[in-house]
Amino acid sequence: MSQFAINLLFVGASFALYIGIAIWARAGSTKDFYVAGGGVHPVTNGMATAADWMSAASFISMAGLLASGGYANSTFLMGWTGGYVILAMLLAPYLRKFGKFTVPDFIGDRFYSNTARLVAVICLVVASITYVIGQMTGAGVAFSRFLEVSNTWGIWIAAFIVFLYAVFGGMKGITYTQVAQYIVLIIAYTIPAVFISLELTGNPIPGLGLFSTHTESGVPLLAKLDDVINALGFRDYTADVDNKLNMVLFTLSLMVGTAGLPHVIIRFFTVPKVADARWSAGWALVFIALLYLTAPAVGSMARLNLMTTVYPEMAGQVENYDDAATNPILYEERPEWVRTWEETGLITFTDKNGDGRIQVYNDGNEAFAETAAERGWEGSELTVNNDILVLANPEIANLPSWVIGLIAAGGIAAALSTAAGLLLAISSAISHDLIKTMINPRITEKGEMLAARISMAGAILLATYLGLNPPGFAAQTVALAFGIAGASLFPVLMMGIFSKRVNNKGAVAGMLTGLGTTLLYIFTYLGWFFIPETNMLPNTPDNWILGISPLSFGAVGAIFNFAVAFAVSSATEEPPQEIQDLVESVRYPKGAGVATGH
Repeated sequence: MSQFAINLLFVGASFALYIGIAIWARAGSTKDFYVAGGGVHPVTNGMATAADWMSAASFISMAGLLASGGYANSTFLMGWTGGYVILAMLLAPYLRKFGKFTVPDFIGDRFYSNTARLVAVICLVVASITYVIGQMTGAGVAFSRFLEVSNTWGIWIAAFIVFLYAVFGGMKGITYTQVAQYIVLIIAYTIPAVFISLELTGNPIPGLGLFSTHTESGVPLLAKLDDVINALGFRDYTADVDNKLNMVLFTLSLMVGTAGLPHVIIRFFTVPKVADARWSAGWALVFIALLYLTAPAVGSMARLNLMTTVYPEMAGQVENYDDAATNPILYEERPEWVRTWEETGLITFTDKNGDGRIQVYNDGNEAFAETAAERGWEGSELTVNNDILVLANPEIANLPSWVIGLIAAGGIAAALSTAAGLLLAISSAISHDLIKTMINPRITEKGEMLAARISMAGAILLATYLGLNPPGFAAQTVALAFGIAGASLFPVLMMGIFSKRVNNKGAVAGMLTGLGTTLLYIFTYLGWFFIPETNMLPNTPDNWILGISPLSFGAVGAIFNFAVAFAVSSATEEPPQEIQDLVESVRYPKGAGVATGH
């Protein structure tokens, strides 16, 4: 059986499973659509939350970023994990006690203001749409390779599949679909990692293999990787970062963004009790850790495999790396996996010096320019999209065809599971918080369900269109979404739970300040609404204010949000006594009933 047929078998079987579950668990009421009926078991919810959380950025892009940037990009891992702990400890149980369907529901009622509710809807939609762009980008990468179609067609296919099971199933269908997707993605991620760890180090546990000895050369794996990439002008894989301020702000931005993600928060409204929300969070952290403890090894081993594919003599070397670097493979002898990925446009080769060989090195390193010139190199000739490394890893390591098919299904599952959760958060905000609560309170349940499905379909189309020209790799685009959520929603949720003094005027002013400053900074460097060539300044470190990347500005926006909210609240009247009493009761997360729509 051909590899394409195997890929179709795995991907097609997973699609049939997801759509079948959606039909079986089709939402029959708004309660089913928004909170899956409110009776989801904590372990089930924990697994669904993990799938919702571990998006294309986690499955596809994070290891690719670790592979390309090493320790410097470990901020993604630290920020996302730390943020989930904040969400589980400081937000989820209290919001569950409040007993609402959506995040804007909480903000509108806590701050006794439809204006606050409207601003929250805007913040939620902007952050979620940006996040979905990253998912569509990742899905496009996976589909384009494994179904052998263009990246554009890959994105449209992903949009169609999400439409089928998310629009009809609602939270009820999405919950059980995400359980299936988690099982698919975690098996798909760990099996290739185990094979590759065994191949490179002899250790079947990838996390331990990362710190084991490289079998072929007898050198510790990370030391081996440093030696290989040093010979090609790259800095140490384990090197520290120069800009500590940007690293701290970026990690913090991911943390507060994680805690403010509406599509994850609403998962905690689906369980029967507050205690179940806590247990759900704990189980989700266990399920997430299975992938996150493996990702650093996958990234490191992918980088080493890629370099030794281009420079095969380096694999067994222990000291003569410069000599090995002068003999890269001929382009005509490139492995089959390179040929396959070239067809997607995600690997490109340009023979700059006309020698018929592939040179990969750090041509941006001025200190290495003389060495490159001595070798007759005129620029790095192979461009590899970071988002393909996890998906290509089984092929690079010559693993069996069924493993490649499995990781195809896993990568697609990761993108689709999070996209579905995000789209549900968007549709719930528009249909429940905007239409039912503010525009037409007398709308029927059937009308509200129709509005939710129409708004979800519209969000899919918008995200797909923007996903065709994303502002960065999947994980980079997702980081922007985290910054937006962290700057706009996280502070108001924290203040809503832990401060009785913050009033409606302060909340609105804080959200607008956090959202406005963060978007302005992002659009300055990445273009207005991410439209290419509309940026006002080049997105380079020398143009960043105080060296703060657009990906890191969410933390600064959150600080502005807190400061403005407290300042405005202090200068205006206190919230009504019944609101202060409500805040006091929410702090003790016991005895909450089911989520309500009123």
